[in-house]
Formats: sequence, C-alpha cells, structure tokens
Amino acid sequence: MTLVTMPWIDGCRFAGEDANKAFYTRRGHMRIKFWGVRGSTPTPQPENMRYGGNTSCVEIRFGEQLYIFDCGTGFRTLGQQLREEFNGRPLSAHIFVSHFHWDHIQGIPFFGPLYDKAENVFSLHSTQRTLSLQQVMREQMAAPYFPVDMSEMKARRTFYNIDQGTLPLEGVTVRTKWLNHPQGCMGFRLETKDGVVVYATDNEPGDPLFDKNVRELAAGADVLIYDAQYLPEEYEAKKRGWGHSHWREAINVVMESGAKELVLFHHDPDHDDACIDQVVAEARNYYPKVQAASEGLELVLG
Repeated sequence: MTLVTMPWIDGCRFAGEDANKAFYTRRGHMRIKFWGVRGSTPTPQPENMRYGGNTSCVEIRFGEQLYIFDCGTGFRTLGQQLREEFNGRPLSAHIFVSHFHWDHIQGIPFFGPLYDKAENVFSLHSTQRTLSLQQVMREQMAAPYFPVDMSEMKARRTFYNIDQGTLPLEGVTVRTKWLNHPQGCMGFRLETKDGVVVYATDNEPGDPLFDKNVRELAAGADVLIYDAQYLPEEYEAKKRGWGHSHWREAINVVMESGAKELVLFHHDPDHDDACIDQVVAEARNYYPKVQAASEGLELVLG
C-alpha cells in the first residue's frame, strides 16, 4: 500500500482549487479527508487555525462510495463542499456516528444536503445503547433549541442500529468494537481492497477489555486515526475517568497493533497549534510515521 499526504497551504488547507478538484475526481484509490479534528467544543480562535477548530468529522471515499465518520461542526463544511461538487445531482452516503456527545453531532442540523431533495439518500449507522440516532436528531432540533424541526429535511434517511461486529457494505467491510468512554463509543475499521483505515476516537486506556478491543481494531491498519486529546501529564494529574487518551498511549496502540501510520485526533480545546506541534515532535521520537490531524488534511491509499 502507498500512503500519500496531499499538499497543504500553511499546514492545513489543500493546495489550490485545481488540486482540490483532482482529489475528488481521482479514481481507484481510498481517499481520506479531515473536516473537523477538535474535541469537546469548537475553538475558532486564531492560535488554533492551522490545525483547525471544528469538531469531529472525517470523510472517506472509495471509488464512488462516500463514508462519513461523525457529525461535529466539520460536518457543516463537508456539506457545503458536497453541494458544490454534486451541483444538484443526487447524493448518497453512509454516515457513522460513534456516539452522541455534542462534539460528534453538533453539525447535523447544519448539513445542507439533508434539506435539499428527496433524491439524496443517507444511511445513518449508530448504536441504540442509550437513544436511537433518530430520536437524538429529533430532540436536538426540537424547540427551544433549534428554529426548524426534522420535517424540513427532504433527503431520504434510513437509520440502522449497529453493535460490535461486522457490517459488509458494497465492496467494503466495516468492523466495529466498543471503546472506553462514558455512555459508550464505537470504533470503526473500514476495510477495502486499497487499504484499511481505523477511526477510534474517544477512548480511555487502562481497561483490559477495551485496550484489547482497540488493538484488535487497529491490527495491521494502513492508517489509525486515534484519540490523543490530553497530554500524558494532564491525563495523570486530573483527567482520569473522562474518557480520552493521550499521545503516548496512541504510540503504544500503533506499535502494539502493527498499524502503519498514526494520525493524532480529537485535539483538546486548550491545545493551540504550538502545543500540537510539540506533541507531534515528541511522538516522533517514539514512532516516525505520526502526524496530527488538521482540517483539510487529505490522505490517499492505494
């Protein structure tokens, strides 16, 4: 497998309109793009702009198929891009929601393609361990929290309840395992003929069952996108039990699982660009193939 990091401008944006168009028209590859990389809450302040302030959302393309992982505030920006790209043509996608904390669903009411037309088709996959995603969306958009309700969404939506296991989809396989997070969180492994990507956010180390789960999920993957919200010293001092990991544990996971490339994800709201730069520099002392997720970062497998 080959892994290509596409060019960025100022360390975060894709290099130019023509290059952006080339990314979306490339065939025969698995393509990964980050639309939101922040944890907990959006952070639109200047010192965070290089890595980005939007919350969790990752897009993966395989041929003509579109897979979206989590619907934080980056989901809104992805919707804008999809509207421009499809320009009135029908759009379909599989959307996987790892759990229902705010930073993973904040963008749902602002995702334009959900409102556009009945020809748009979305398959939404999540667990019903607490509530169903359909109920979460309905309550999220109910008065007095939002000015319009779900009846304004014209796209066709099908909701699927998933649990730990294997889900075959149109030439790809999605494997899921539970992670260690308050109220639960699902980790995802997307397997295609061009490569394997693992999306494992919001996971706290230290529980033998969940530690085993995440390593099995990541085993031999080409790209591991993993929770590195805290600094190790922050975690030890005051963040135990909050449901998140740190970069040193991310290194442990990638080395023990045999995954090839590590992308640190779900950056803490209080970690500015300089802090994340330092995290990457320290992490590379232990494992060379590591980088921090940034908005606009694009990877190509195949």
